[in-house]
Amino acid sequence: MDARLDQETAQWLRWDKNPLTLESVKQLIAEGNKEELQKCFGSRMEFGTAGLRAAMGAGIARMNDLTIIQTTQGFCRYLERQFSDLKQRGVVISFDARAHPASGGSSRRFARLAATTFITQGIPVYLFSDITPTPLVPYTVSHLKLCAGIMVTASHNPKQDNGYKVYWDNGAQITPPHDKGISQAIEDNLEPWPQAWDDSVINGSPLLHDPSASVTKDYYEDLKKYCFHRSVNRESKVKFVHTSVHGVGHTFVQSAFRAFDLVPPEAVPEQKDPDPAFPTVKYPNPEEGKGVLTLSFALADKIKAKVILANDPDADRLAVAEKQDSGEWRVFSGNELGALLGWWLFTSWKEKNQDPSALKDIYMLSSTVSSKILRAIALKEGFHFEETLTGFKWMGNRAKQLIDQGKNVLFAFEEAIGYMCCPFVLDKDGVSAAVISAEMASFLATKNLSLSQQLKAIYVEYGYHITKASYFICHDQDTIKKLFENLRNYDGKNNYPKTCGRFEISGIRDLTTGYDDSQPDKKAVLPTSKSSQMITFTFANGGVATMRTSGTEPKIKYYSELCAPPGDCDPEQLKKELNELVTAIEEHFFQPQKYNLQAKAE
Repeated sequence: MDARLDQETAQWLRWDKNPLTLESVKQLIAEGNKEELQKCFGSRMEFGTAGLRAAMGAGIARMNDLTIIQTTQGFCRYLERQFSDLKQRGVVISFDARAHPASGGSSRRFARLAATTFITQGIPVYLFSDITPTPLVPYTVSHLKLCAGIMVTASHNPKQDNGYKVYWDNGAQITPPHDKGISQAIEDNLEPWPQAWDDSVINGSPLLHDPSASVTKDYYEDLKKYCFHRSVNRESKVKFVHTSVHGVGHTFVQSAFRAFDLVPPEAVPEQKDPDPAFPTVKYPNPEEGKGVLTLSFALADKIKAKVILANDPDADRLAVAEKQDSGEWRVFSGNELGALLGWWLFTSWKEKNQDPSALKDIYMLSSTVSSKILRAIALKEGFHFEETLTGFKWMGNRAKQLIDQGKNVLFAFEEAIGYMCCPFVLDKDGVSAAVISAEMASFLATKNLSLSQQLKAIYVEYGYHITKASYFICHDQDTIKKLFENLRNYDGKNNYPKTCGRFEISGIRDLTTGYDDSQPDKKAVLPTSKSSQMITFTFANGGVATMRTSGTEPKIKYYSELCAPPGDCDPEQLKKELNELVTAIEEHFFQPQKYNLQAKAE
């Protein structure tokens, strides 16, 4: 191991031209700090379908100038093999506001180095001159018919992290086997090319284009097609508060509101400007609920605003909160907002399209761990619903296939507060979701309805869908494997459980092995992946629960849902039943004591 470590560090000292990271490695070697060197050089960051995500700092396990150069060289060579017209079409690159002064790394610097790699190979680069939301990259790929897109962002990760997310020429995130192909190409192109470090070569290069003004303008023009009630918006008295949580969303959401003739939302002043230190929040993730929204609640109470819109730092996700009559703030879950937006986009489409035969081409998508509420709406209204594997890469690619077949994909969402409301972006987009949610709230207000009341109406009409999700932390891969193997050999070899506590199991789908007992040949329809664990249990009481490992965090997650048929039933009773089911799953299937799992900190 030491020999390999010596080899890696020796290469690093030869190749790294960033004085800060170079110096820090020299210092670790001088101190003989094996433990820290092992962390930095033990293994190279793995390039997956979500690209890269890691802490900024020195070494092959971190995000820094050299690893960005190496990654981009590999990606460049891979694209050259895949596209004969790469030099005609080119790529788009953008970045968020993250920075790490200690190592001299920042999203802007990484984006410039990536642009340098392509331009020195004669490939045109559309490099945004300033920070943008992530969805602008897939939008630019589709809009300008480019070969690929790169977004330098770590989304809502802790402040020390950064990431490198890639899009294919269809405007969606990459799916296997591209990740493996790119990974291999990176390994084959580790030594920096002659001009790799000289980012001044791109200044004034005829191959460098700045799409900021023209593409952003076209984005808002396309967005206007999803404005259904301009006259309502002009008169609306509904007040909104918006937070971009120290990220990139502020100016884009302001402009989106103007495009809809809505009065722009009041921005949380302490959080509206980009700040890589994220000083007012522990984690810059609106999914974590009320902690991130403390300042938003205070501002909304002060100006008497009813609705809060919160983007994550790269503005591809959206959380919404509404003041209830009780005076409490209700933060909608991703599944609840998915139900509201799905209802809204279908209702708005139906008003413009009275011809019932058009329904056969309408589709909505959601991931397999998200609420099945769209399925219930689709069944009753007569359009198509499909579920995909977890993650927007699958929904984006499936949406593109359907669009290419002449279908109309109205909406796609995942429970992790990701929404695709406008298929001109084949990924989640928190900017369009924010302004469409605002128009929906403004329209409902003219009918004296709140978002909460409308959500209840959806549940009464299409059946209550109550969901609960959480996770356990486990850092040991072998333990995770044991836990899942135990479920596959529950009572004797190759037998899945038939009950969970008092709850009878009626169906099992295992997307690790490809087993599905609801199919005639017992084979799962969705793609399977041996490298990740994922089992879904269907219960006789209408419950569904999925247990899966996370691709980016040391977590075993679970997602559970109880679906009731349409009609006014007792949601409190359903909640109680779901809580009992979840308790049984934790006790019998997770067995946290036996496997030494750490529960989610509330």
